[in-house]
Amino acid sequence: MTPGGMADLAQRVSDGGHLPAAWLGAFTRVDRAGFLPDRIWVRVADGYEPVDRATEPDRWRKLAYSDEALVIQVEDRPGAAVVRTPSSSASMPSVVATMLQALDVHDGQRVLEIGAGTGYNAALLSAKLGSERVTTVEVDPALADRARAALRSAGYRPTVLTADGVDGWPPGAPYDRTIATCAVHDVPRAWIEQTAPGGLIVIPWGTALRNGVLLRLTVEDGPDGPVASGPVVGDSAFMWLRAQAPGRDVMAVVHGEADGSRTRLDPGFLGDDDAWFAAGVLVPGCRSAVGPGPDGEWTLWLADSASGSWASVDYEPDATNYEVWQRGPRLLWNELEAAHAWWTRAGRPTRTRFGLTVASAGQRVWLDRPDNVVPADVQGEGNAIPA
Repeated sequence: MTPGGMADLAQRVSDGGHLPAAWLGAFTRVDRAGFLPDRIWVRVADGYEPVDRATEPDRWRKLAYSDEALVIQVEDRPGAAVVRTPSSSASMPSVVATMLQALDVHDGQRVLEIGAGTGYNAALLSAKLGSERVTTVEVDPALADRARAALRSAGYRPTVLTADGVDGWPPGAPYDRTIATCAVHDVPRAWIEQTAPGGLIVIPWGTALRNGVLLRLTVEDGPDGPVASGPVVGDSAFMWLRAQAPGRDVMAVVHGEADGSRTRLDPGFLGDDDAWFAAGVLVPGCRSAVGPGPDGEWTLWLADSASGSWASVDYEPDATNYEVWQRGPRLLWNELEAAHAWWTRAGRPTRTRFGLTVASAGQRVWLDRPDNVVPADVQGEGNAIPA
């Protein structure tokens, strides 16, 4: 390990309030740089640019010991100067620490990790619990092979499996803790069934509109099988479980003539993270994109690829109402208006007041307590301007 590298990073994460004392030793011992490939990508204005260890060693090392998310795999053509489609990343160490704190592991417990990625998270768990108590599943063979090699080089030998994490790993069940390093919307039943009663599941969770928040679910026995329920405990935006990733291209749905109207609701309300989260829950399947315009103008685009519905709202500075265009069986802007009205009537709750319960019959989002279920659809006058 480079002197000062991980020790300094661990101290910075600790000073920021993200790293509990119980994890400080593991974060100091496990060298993040040893789990990163020689080429990483960092965000720039129009995508991500590569940083190579061989040609920019100082910059590479600085990034390796930074509290930044670093892309480690992309889907773009080889050699591109700027890429736009990351497929795997090394999470911010402060986010890693926050998730491990939420996992609340204790000596002697067994952990299932979904998404080995670089292997860094599995190394931290191995340093804390012992390699024999950690199982990590990675769907990408190249990533799994690289994580396995990095773990062995660092002196850790958890079980690293190349498999689809949506199925968990039944041969090792039950686990005391399950943690995912990819975002989901539909929590796989396998994760719940393979976690022991009283065990915890910590997962990034999101909607098509907003990814994402961090959930901590407790598993209990139920009349029709195990039930997992728990609150949003923070923010945690991860790449999607590949089987659940929403389509990226909103504009691919936009075609054909649309019906026009106007609205009093400023489309900028989605800039509020709490409103954005609630809207994503109440308007399922809706994705968004923003198209810039001149002089501070911009357009909010909405799309649901399943129904072929789309909508647009044109923002103009200092305007008191805005032009709306909608097409398809779903009037997506009307649905967002109704969602905003519900969120306002509910007292504009923060996203950490929400939670999720997952049972054999399905999953439901709740506000403040599990019996206060958020409605599957919302009704309200909204902010439409009468014709």
